[in-house]
Amino acid sequence: MPTPAYPHPFIAREGWPFLALAIVVAALLWWWWWPLGVLGALVAAFVLQFFRDPPREVPSDGNAVLAPADGRIVAVETARDPWLKRDALKISVFMNVFNVHSNRSPVDAEVMHVWYEPGAFVNAALDKASTANERNALHLRTSEGVDVTVVQVAGLVARRILCYVKAGDRVARGTRYGFIRFGSRVDVYLPTDAKPRAAVGDVVQATSTILADFG
Repeated sequence: MPTPAYPHPFIAREGWPFLALAIVVAALLWWWWWPLGVLGALVAAFVLQFFRDPPREVPSDGNAVLAPADGRIVAVETARDPWLKRDALKISVFMNVFNVHSNRSPVDAEVMHVWYEPGAFVNAALDKASTANERNALHLRTSEGVDVTVVQVAGLVARRILCYVKAGDRVARGTRYGFIRFGSRVDVYLPTDAKPRAAVGDVVQATSTILADFG
């Protein structure tokens, strides 16, 4: 089924000011000297593709953990969840500048806590980005009492993490809850008995790709 109550058109609202500015600059450059206008048009096209935000189909399997972001899997491992202080199955998705950058909830859940941690801006593909970079974490709890931690991590170029939910909110699988500009990473921490269905190197799509099943 489609993402419920999809709140935005095909271009994410975060991109409207950037796209408008790019189009105006491209038009002025074209009027001044058309070869520069061509370059401006290419920049506008890049901005357009970066801020695209298409609706996605939600898998019917209610036991599935869905990808929170588009990108490439860079980690599937047992790790320490630094937010809930527990051992966990960690699955990390790295987004490059050509991926869709809206972030969506992997499960139906209540938001228990939201944490923001300032930090550095090293390459988000590196493991140390999970603990060194600027990040925003959500503690989600399903109706079955399963705890899931989802962490937006800034990258080498990204300088703005946007999160639109707060403690007490309820999110449905596939619901858009945030955005990271220009390259980043999302870490998901699951109970250790969760069964991964993605492997390092896999290319995933937010909402439509299943990352894991609860044990």
